[in-house]
Amino acid sequence: MASARKILKLDRPFPMRRGGALQDVHIAYETWGDLSFCNDNAILIFTGLSPSAHAASSTEDPAPGWWEDMIGPGRPIDTRRFFVICVNSLGSPFGSTSPASINPATGQCYRLTFPVLTVEDIARAGHEVVASLGIKKLAAVVGPSLGGMTVLAYCALFPEGARALVSISSAARSTPFAIALRSLQREMIRKDPAWLDGNYAQDAIPVQGMRLARKLGMITYRSAKEWLQRFGRERANAERKPGDPFGIDFEVESYLENHAVKFIGQFDPNCYLYISRAMDLFDLADHGGSVAEALRRFTVERALVIGVETDLLFPIEQQQELADGLSNGTRTVQFARLASIQGHDSFLVDMDRFRPVISDFLADLKLATP
Repeated sequence: MASARKILKLDRPFPMRRGGALQDVHIAYETWGDLSFCNDNAILIFTGLSPSAHAASSTEDPAPGWWEDMIGPGRPIDTRRFFVICVNSLGSPFGSTSPASINPATGQCYRLTFPVLTVEDIARAGHEVVASLGIKKLAAVVGPSLGGMTVLAYCALFPEGARALVSISSAARSTPFAIALRSLQREMIRKDPAWLDGNYAQDAIPVQGMRLARKLGMITYRSAKEWLQRFGRERANAERKPGDPFGIDFEVESYLENHAVKFIGQFDPNCYLYISRAMDLFDLADHGGSVAEALRRFTVERALVIGVETDLLFPIEQQQELADGLSNGTRTVQFARLASIQGHDSFLVDMDRFRPVISDFLADLKLATP
């Protein structure tokens, strides 16, 4: 599958929503498929907290993408029909300007001098990519988790920017439960002695803090029902390390440890802190006085909201709120309530449930260009 990996370099300051501005901003993105003659077949995808813009494999990069089963020829987001853009979030370390980037004013990494990051900033960075490609209006804007929040921010900031939206396992704002969990993850990183107030060296990152934050994250991304079905009380095969009387006893512990070790070194700790906080700060009510009013102002013609019954971080009630708020009597709104047991991460693994819903919705999206 043909693809292009690019970096948009802005030649003007990028003002941040909560103050400050970034210079020489880079926004990494990948594309698949071809833009139609009428420029009406573009789909913009925003990612969750940790993925890069590499959502699908291509001839340029054959490595599987984080949404490999969703994007491509004949897949729900069909690259024979759509021109697909996936943007690496502003603040993320995979090519876009972030706390790990060099501040051109100092020649040093931004670290904690990076301005406060918001979901709206991420949405605006995505819009810069869309505008640079000459696209006036997207066929659809799509995103899961943080990406779904960014979809909502995009539609609030650019009312005429998209004809349709797909919000997956997301919300108009974080619940106190989700905020509490992410707050603890951030504290785990900041309390690691190696964090050094954000001034750690790249070869001496706060490993223990990142390990613990990732483990807690993995617990919240799945469901207790899945843990029971998948692991039960199976004992770990690995031998206990000498001198460690409280090491790993169960398979579920091994699973968490393996994911934590894999995550370390892949994601910059300061970037994690900034993006995590951005999710907590987001409140769609800031764009209308209330969530209901903000959703009422959206101009999309069609909307798909997908929620999962076992999602701890973005409970199904929040998906219902979005669907209800978008149902203004004039636009087509579809609410898909899925019974996946994989919790919040279902959109990454339960393809048998997600593919048909997204495929049917996009298949009904009319384009000027056949």
